[in-house]
Amino acid sequence: MPKTWIITGSSRGLGRALAEAALAAGEKVAATARRVDGLKDLKDRYRDQVLLLPLDVTNETQAIEAVTSTIRTFGRLDVLVNNAGYGNVAPVEDTTLEEFRAQIETNLFGTIILSKAVLRYFRERGAGHIIQVTSIAGRIGPIGRAPYAAAKWGVEGFSETLAKEVAPLGVKVTIIEPGGFRTDFAGTSTTLREGGPEYATTVGETVRFQRHYDGKQPGDPARAAAVVLKLASMDHPPLRILLGSDAYEAAEKNDLAKIELGRRWKELSQSTDFPKPTDT
Repeated sequence: MPKTWIITGSSRGLGRALAEAALAAGEKVAATARRVDGLKDLKDRYRDQVLLLPLDVTNETQAIEAVTSTIRTFGRLDVLVNNAGYGNVAPVEDTTLEEFRAQIETNLFGTIILSKAVLRYFRERGAGHIIQVTSIAGRIGPIGRAPYAAAKWGVEGFSETLAKEVAPLGVKVTIIEPGGFRTDFAGTSTTLREGGPEYATTVGETVRFQRHYDGKQPGDPARAAAVVLKLASMDHPPLRILLGSDAYEAAEKNDLAKIELGRRWKELSQSTDFPKPTDT
C-alpha cells in the first residue's frame, strides 16, 4: 500500500527532490512550503496524489491543520519529514540575537512543533516514521554557522530522546545528516557575511569557500531522495545516518578526535567522584 507523507520545505532543495521521488514512486504527498506557487507543477502532474499546503513550520496552528488536512484528504499519514530549514553565515559577534532566534525557531522549534503535531496520531495507530533532516552541522560545529549548529544539535538531542520514548509504541525516528548537496542551500538561500578582518582566516575563509563550493558539492539530491525512500520502507531503520562521502569522512574524523580527547582527559574527568571506600 502506498505511504502518505508530509514533507516540509518542499519548494526546493532536498525537500523538492524527495517530494518528486515519492510521487514518482506512487506515494501520496502533502508538500508544504511557506509559498506553494513553486509546487503547482507537481499538482499539474500528479493531481490527487499530491496536496499542496502553505505552512510556516513555526506556527503551531498551521502545523496541526497541515496534519489534519493530510489525514482528512488521504485517509492516513505514515511519514513526516522535517526538512524545512536554513542557515546563514556570519561571526557570532556580528549575529544579532534576533537572527539567532529566527534560525533556531525554524530549524529547531519547527521540527519540535511538527513532530508533536503527529505524535498522538502515530501513537494511537501504533505506527509512523518521523524523519529529521539535520546536517553534518548537527555533529560538528562549523565555523560561521553558530545559530544553525545550535539548532541542529538541538534537533539531534531532541530526536534521540524522542526515539527512545516512542520506539515501544511502534513509532520510528531517523536522523539524516547530509553533507554538501547541489541545492540552493549554499546559494541564494544563504546570507553570507565575512565579518571584520579579525575573522578573515575563520568566517571569512568559510564564506569564500562556500561561494566557490556552490554548484560543486558532491551530493546528488535525487540520490539522497532515493535513500530516504529506502529508509522509509525499512522495518528497522537506523536512528542516525550520514548522507554523502564528505559528511561521512568529516564525522568519522571528528568522532575519533572526540574519543581521543576523552581518553586524554579521562583521569581528570573521573577525579570529581567521591573517593571509593577502601577495604578494611
